Amino acid sequence: MMKLHEDWKLLLKRAWSVRLALLAGLLGGLEVILPLFTDAMPKGWFAALSVVVSIGVVPARIIAQKNVNGDDL
Repeated sequence: MMKLHEDWKLLLKRAWSVRLALLAGLLGGLEVILPLFTDAMPKGWFAALSVVVSIGVVPARIIAQKNVNGDDL
């Protein structure tokens, strides 16, 4: 059974994996919305950024991060 981490609220604020996952979601949304308003951005630009950020989520999750819960995570 899955359990929330003891300091889940702090993790949401400080963990890079969470930040990168949110950024990937934002970029994916922009990829859909922006073409409705302008053709200034080359097609696929936000999709490529979203892929790069999404790939960065995994290393960010497994690398120890200081100041997430007071010590290494």
